[in-house]
Amino acid sequence: MSPEASIIAALLLPAAGTLGILLAGRFSANLREAVTLSTAALLAVNVVNLLPDVLAGGRPAVHLATVVPGIDIAFQAEPLGMLFATIASGLWIVNSLYSIGYMRGNNEKHQTRFYAFFAIAILAAMGVAFSANLFTLYLFYEVLTLSTYPLVTHKGDENSMRSARVYLGILLATSIGLFLPAIIWTYIVAGTGTFTDGGILAGKISGPAVGLLLALFAFGIGKAALMPVHRWLPAAMVAPTPVSALLHAVAVVKAGVFTILKVVFYIFGVDFLAATPSADWLLYAAAFTIIAASLVALRQNNLKRLLAYSTCSQLSYVVLAAALFKPMAEVGAVLHIAAHAFAKITLFFAAGAIYTASKKTEVSQLRGIGRRMPWTMAAFTIGALSMIGVPPTGGFVSKWYMLAGAYQAESYVAMATIVISTALNAAYFLPIVVFAWFAKEDPSTAVPGKQDHGEAPFAAVLALTITAGLTVAFFLFHQPALRLAVEIPMGMP
Repeated sequence: MSPEASIIAALLLPAAGTLGILLAGRFSANLREAVTLSTAALLAVNVVNLLPDVLAGGRPAVHLATVVPGIDIAFQAEPLGMLFATIASGLWIVNSLYSIGYMRGNNEKHQTRFYAFFAIAILAAMGVAFSANLFTLYLFYEVLTLSTYPLVTHKGDENSMRSARVYLGILLATSIGLFLPAIIWTYIVAGTGTFTDGGILAGKISGPAVGLLLALFAFGIGKAALMPVHRWLPAAMVAPTPVSALLHAVAVVKAGVFTILKVVFYIFGVDFLAATPSADWLLYAAAFTIIAASLVALRQNNLKRLLAYSTCSQLSYVVLAAALFKPMAEVGAVLHIAAHAFAKITLFFAAGAIYTASKKTEVSQLRGIGRRMPWTMAAFTIGALSMIGVPPTGGFVSKWYMLAGAYQAESYVAMATIVISTALNAAYFLPIVVFAWFAKEDPSTAVPGKQDHGEAPFAAVLALTITAGLTVAFFLFHQPALRLAVEIPMGMP
């Protein structure tokens, strides 16, 4: 298959999978889940098929349609998009495997609808990853928002519906009220929205207007969860755990920070932003979000809310590194997308496995649980260590590059932020790990009927074991991701 055909297939496969899931769901749960896993596997193979060409310097492109002159729906495979597409398609396989154990273990309703909308969300993620211009990216960015709304409302109770309204309201308000005007402004001043090496805005806009346009993008891309447009993320934690994994690791928040990196690299250009003082505010906004979200996470007792605020903090590492405008930092930003994906999906899988096996949701209930659920808590421990940045986990690799970039930029604010937030990460993750393994289980925290729980269903435990393995493997074998990162035009020091 040609690279151009592979780009189209990356969109058609999830679409076909959605129809297959809906049809199979009428006959058999096993058939429906087989269709899901098969589609995910085919998509991952298809995306990987593009890697050799992109690593060799190729930039296969497909023009689908012209909406109006100058506004096109078009796709291109470039290094940053390849990284995002590879992560999303690969983790869809593992998430689907986990979903089988979780959805069946909790006797969830509307499982066919769940798998179908999940496939649509992956389709949208592929569209975002391979978009060749701002217009195409915006279309699929909005499809991703709309397709995940039914997943957030999955339980159908009042709390889910209320939280989903917050989720949808914030993401649509930011994208329509800020992101879309930023795109329109860009087309007006530059005459194009095509992603271009080195950016398209140098010489077209200057002074404070650059900082204002950057602010419209940064806060308009609400999925990146910069404070104060982050509240949708903890609100969405009412969704089933596989959805939380989709939001935090596979597609949604990754689409946010991915889009910010695309805008920095291919719309503004790193050199242009580095030479523009009005763009400096982004570093401080990211630093504030990192520290503030970490402090909020420190106060959480609900495990999923703690992980949600941890995600807010970790996402802003990517933004902080991008805002340093130095090659080493930009490499760290790209690598952190992958490192965070593997670790955070592991943590959410573990949280869901604990809930499935014991119905426990609070940190205070986890004392001694490592003895009952050793596989789950071993995976949680690996994910937590990666969030802190301890070797041999992937989080160490990305933080190393980010710190090197902060040193390269001589940014004491960035260096202090990374060090302080690392200490805060340790402060809210390590007590969970220590109490789970070494404390005595408190009988008063047992949920009636679940006192003798062991591990969650095999499919769920297998999935979290795989992602924990990927977290360690990324430390040892991150060279392919690094090769993609250094292929991205990031400017010179």
